[in-house]
Amino acid sequence: MRDHHLLIHRSARFVTLGPTDGSAREIWVVLHGYGQLAARFAEAFTPLDDGTRLIVAPEGLSRFYLDQSSGRVGASWMTREDRAVEIDDYVRYLDAVAEAVTAGLPPRPVHVLGFSQGCATACRWIERGQVQPARLIVWGGEIPPDLDWSRARPRFARVPAVLVAGTEDHYVPPEALTQFGALLALNGVRHTVVRFPGGHEIHAATLHALASHPNQ
Repeated sequence: MRDHHLLIHRSARFVTLGPTDGSAREIWVVLHGYGQLAARFAEAFTPLDDGTRLIVAPEGLSRFYLDQSSGRVGASWMTREDRAVEIDDYVRYLDAVAEAVTAGLPPRPVHVLGFSQGCATACRWIERGQVQPARLIVWGGEIPPDLDWSRARPRFARVPAVLVAGTEDHYVPPEALTQFGALLALNGVRHTVVRFPGGHEIHAATLHALASHPNQ
């Protein structure tokens, strides 16, 4: 028995907040976590919707029912099944989203924020895709251990990173932040660490502070 793969055309959904007429001075591409949908995730970024930013929230290509009783639906970026192909698919997808929202516009800063499962997605996109962000924000998730740093290092060298986690986030304990920071430092990536009082969530005050200090 042999596996075969076929490239197909399909529809993919993304959500935006803010001006889409080209007047935004910066773009934020925000990648949701496991089991979330783009529209609900984008609501957490309404504090940034002040007319100067375009927030773009792509939705993972794999939707599923979160449980059988409520009918609630979530999405995932990938699973362990056929993972290499799924990674290639979402890298191409995210490149297409970035191209769609920037086509015909003068260059402007693009900030990439991954939350939870979206952190690994963001890192792999920077490693393999066409995006050249002004900053990477890794929020409540991990730097994936399978990055090919021989390929990723020159890409990440131009991208300052911010590691963000709540003090009560059981997915990212302090020792994990230390480990991720050490990995970035080993590969020459400038980074800072931001903690906030809370759990596995987008914390509005911290988000606003990061947006107010884009060079952090």
